[in-house]
Amino acid sequence: MRNKRFAVAFAAAVFVAGFAAGHVFQSWSVVRAQSQRVFELRRYTAPEGKLGDLHARFRDHTLAIFKKHGMENIIYLSPQDPPAKDNTLIYIIAHASRDQAKKNWAEFAADPEWQKVAAESQKNGRLTSNIESIFGDPTDYSPMK
Repeated sequence: MRNKRFAVAFAAAVFVAGFAAGHVFQSWSVVRAQSQRVFELRRYTAPEGKLGDLHARFRDHTLAIFKKHGMENIIYLSPQDPPAKDNTLIYIIAHASRDQAKKNWAEFAADPEWQKVAAESQKNGRLTSNIESIFGDPTDYSPMK
């Protein structure tokens, strides 16, 4: 009888420990997935006279389509100083991971809404002459992760 009680108590302890470990592992997995978020800084250079059209396309269409494809809009910037202030858009978006970024961009490029917007907005010429992309991870001291 004593051995039976011990076996039941031991089994209960193992169950509780396993449950707790599973919960800790699940929580750790969520934190780990969140910490894999990657930021993408992009810089677009517009041909002369096209920066206003580029801003309009982002304002009226692109941000919403980005969101639809899992891209988190962080910030959009206009440089203050010439010559960049006349032809440059800089922005930062976030993706769940670098692999997810690749998938997000592929889905974005294939999106019929985006293809229509891009075609209509470029009927009088391209809105970008150069696009730069830099992926980065937050530093350990970064206020935003």
